[in-house]
Amino acid sequence: MDTVGVIGGTGLAALIDGATHARATPFGPAIVTEGELGGRRVAFLARHGDGHTIPPHRINARANAWALADLGVRAVVSTAAVGSLRAELPPESWAIPDQLLDRTWGRADTFYDGSLVRHLPFAEPFCPELRRVAVEAVPDAAPRATVAVIQGPRFSTRAESSVLREAGVDLVNMTLCPEVALAAELGMGTVTLCLVTDTDTGHVEDDPDAVTAELVFRRLAEARPRVLASVERIVAAIPPDYLPRELMDAEAIEHVLGLPVVR
Repeated sequence: MDTVGVIGGTGLAALIDGATHARATPFGPAIVTEGELGGRRVAFLARHGDGHTIPPHRINARANAWALADLGVRAVVSTAAVGSLRAELPPESWAIPDQLLDRTWGRADTFYDGSLVRHLPFAEPFCPELRRVAVEAVPDAAPRATVAVIQGPRFSTRAESSVLREAGVDLVNMTLCPEVALAAELGMGTVTLCLVTDTDTGHVEDDPDAVTAELVFRRLAEARPRVLASVERIVAAIPPDYLPRELMDAEAIEHVLGLPVVR
């Protein structure tokens, strides 16, 4: 049975019976907890580190993706806090996105920027099969949504939110890019469960759900039991014989995984 990767907040580690260690990669260390969840072997990564000490634009997404692939992960289940640009996706609701809009800059966003050049097909960023599994496991989640990934760590201006809303974006996040693309470059499929924590810059004047860091952290803490239970259901429902889409050739993946680690 293959190991399932899980990426999210530090609270998810509470469900995993295992040990945490620093795993060496060519891009620096990745802090991984290996254990069991939902009857499956899992490798868990806390994006922002212990105690939320890493800002979104400084997350070492390449080290994280490489560590998971090196552990034999094929499927990655992640969670993400998001702001909503749509009244039909209110705070405390779920969504399982199918599309991304990358508004980040300056992040190391590919493994193929040296002598070996590859071009990732990314029209469907999330794995359709894993999305189907997640939709069935969390039936009260919106089954589709477009997430704009902004640079952070600041939140959006009203003008920025308005532009995104007019462009057809549903949700706003700071971490899913380049994470999802890097996983795909190493042959891993991904699915993300989004928890709506706020209304971004607000849907109405003086909106009490307009984003603040305090509001996001409070809603995440309140929803932790729901998040943990939902992630466990998704992990347990992934077929043992799951195979990700072949978006990148095996030679390229082997080249990246064969790079010397940094200790």
